[in-house]
Amino acid sequence: MDYVIEMLNIRKEFPGIVANDNITLQVRKGEIHALLGENGAGKSTLMNVLFGLYQPEQGEIRVKGKPVKITNPNIANDLGIGMVHQHFMLVDTFTVTENIILGKEITSKGKIDIKKAEQEVRKISDRYGLAVDPKAKISDISVGMQQRVEILKTLYRGADILIFDEPTAVLTPQEIKELIQIMKTLIAEGKSIILITHKLKEIMEVCDRVTVIRKGKGIGTLNVKDTNPNELASIMVGREVVFKTEKKPSVPKQEVLEIINLVVNDSRGVPVVNGLNLTVHAGEIVGIAGVDGNGQTELIEAITGLRKSESGTIKLNGKEIQNMSPRKITEAGVGHIPQDRHKHGLVLDFPIGENMVLQTYHKKPFSKNGILNFKEIYRKARTLISEFDVRTPSEYTLARALSGGNQQKAIIGREVDRDPDLLIAAQPTRGLDVGAIEFIHKRLIEQRDNGKAVLLISFELDEIINVSDRIAVIYEGKIIAIVDPKETTEQELGLLMAGSKRKEAGVGTND
Repeated sequence: MDYVIEMLNIRKEFPGIVANDNITLQVRKGEIHALLGENGAGKSTLMNVLFGLYQPEQGEIRVKGKPVKITNPNIANDLGIGMVHQHFMLVDTFTVTENIILGKEITSKGKIDIKKAEQEVRKISDRYGLAVDPKAKISDISVGMQQRVEILKTLYRGADILIFDEPTAVLTPQEIKELIQIMKTLIAEGKSIILITHKLKEIMEVCDRVTVIRKGKGIGTLNVKDTNPNELASIMVGREVVFKTEKKPSVPKQEVLEIINLVVNDSRGVPVVNGLNLTVHAGEIVGIAGVDGNGQTELIEAITGLRKSESGTIKLNGKEIQNMSPRKITEAGVGHIPQDRHKHGLVLDFPIGENMVLQTYHKKPFSKNGILNFKEIYRKARTLISEFDVRTPSEYTLARALSGGNQQKAIIGREVDRDPDLLIAAQPTRGLDVGAIEFIHKRLIEQRDNGKAVLLISFELDEIINVSDRIAVIYEGKIIAIVDPKETTEQELGLLMAGSKRKEAGVGTND
């Protein structure tokens, strides 16, 4: 069998941890090969070795049958290997074209020939069906469009082996469909793709073979047509995984959150939450379903004090909280699991232990007279790390060194430990593996069963249907329907989310 990539017995160590322990990966020409594993299993590390960002302690890499030493990404590019990173490597203030040609500029008489470069970008984007505006600034385009720019960067450099690292983690369902089509087009053009993922649905839909990694070790390679999501999940996690969240029927009690005629502007001053009404009761999970960009982000920011509302009322336990400071809202009884854990959930260059008290560091026993008590901070961190199964070498490890799933568990531990009356969970399982998703869903239901109100905002429709007791559909800044998850389908929700079918009965009520 001819392989375009062979990584044979690769070992990669970091201080105190073996990230890749004797892993072998063999990729055939013209296939989409999935690399599957839990958060922190070593998938990205292995691909960073292939792309020349890390050097392995032992093992051999062969490209198209020839042994190679890939000591930096330029060598990887020269060998036809391109990588689309999970966290995009783009310059916000540059245009699409400037980002694509960066480091490989087209020059004429010592100057960058931007017109010729734009023509080249258009030619490649037309060929692969990757529609982009070559002149648009990165800061002005959507996340899905930014990902296309990352793919075009690799194609511009002549890559015929593409590594996609968790490519759908931050995409909407529509953008995921588009990306899957793009991958199929690339394969039809003779490219080969390695797809790092833990989304089993995507593997079943688009991949030919899958190599499973668990805790740094290679478990095996399977043909996708010969397996199923349940088998893959149990191989990946090392135990049986329950996909359907078990929960008792909810017993809603008093109203905790009441939103009346709320209007919130976006950063351009345009109303994106536009007369929204919603209630959430103690002892229930209300899920908000909607296509990205219908006011979800601004709604969360208004409830948590991160954005001013223009008009309307937000009440927590009967008291108005709109336009109060984030700390006052937090102390009134709101917990917030933010949708972007890196930007708004953690200080990445602080130890994970200090991140565990970001909401409470100013209180006893963590500080006195403005002086921090690190002994108490780290004692508390150890308790939460153990209780919420945060896998970290120690409480002193920097937050950025943890996998996405463990970062998320740390945030959930911090927020749940404060015992808030209302827990807002925004995209709580984005980019997480099935084991971490199962853990987080159980914790949300635990909060509900403890008599707390939970507001869940997610683009994952199966998550919304699986976890919620009521589903509120948001469209153009309004709640246009309240549906019972037991009586709806993803198809019906999709129609409601597109605004093509309205259920006015029960809006903002508990019936």
